[in-house]
Amino acid sequence: MKVLIAIFLLLSALVARENPFFPTEGEKELPFTSNDVKNLPALQRASISLPSKARVLESVSVKYKNLDGSTESKTIEVENTIDWHLPIFVTQSYPSSNTQEIKSEKREEVKQAKEIKNKQGLEKIASIAYADFYTSGKSLQVNTKDELMRNFLLSHPHRIVLDFKRDANIKAYTKEISQNIFSKIRVGNHSGYYRVVIELDGYYRYTLANTNTGYTITLR
Repeated sequence: MKVLIAIFLLLSALVARENPFFPTEGEKELPFTSNDVKNLPALQRASISLPSKARVLESVSVKYKNLDGSTESKTIEVENTIDWHLPIFVTQSYPSSNTQEIKSEKREEVKQAKEIKNKQGLEKIASIAYADFYTSGKSLQVNTKDELMRNFLLSHPHRIVLDFKRDANIKAYTKEISQNIFSKIRVGNHSGYYRVVIELDGYYRYTLANTNTGYTITLR
């Protein structure tokens, strides 16, 4: 009888789990969740500014952390044109105590957008003996009787070059324009023509059209 009991105990020891606190092979482990609580601030508003080359917002991705500490992301397709001058915001619901402040900020954002995108009328920004320069939003109007010989685009800084035919003695001219897409105009004299260099506040393409009073440049 003692021999049988000894054999039974030996066999039980052989099939027993080495550590009952860890799952056996083949068992799926449950996600581990920490009880540590981090005092992170609630999301109110985050913003991102895009470079001056940006023209179309194709998608928006959000990366977030789950309760178990793992991270995932979600993406939505947008396909909308944008104005790179304006930041893009990520927001959630605000506490009621901040309602008036948020409404005021939104009104200011709308006002800034209108000022940048919907400037009405022409604003004279520079003038030389043979040409006047006016802007309206993304358009530059050059009023001159002189023939445009050539035009081209240069980078670093991004600028449009206009060469006008005239054998004249023009002093070097520079005019900086604050808070304008056309940020600086420089004029220099050359043999048989004078050159107008129009510096831009970012990266653009442009089209040029003849008008009754001269030429119009439109940025894209």
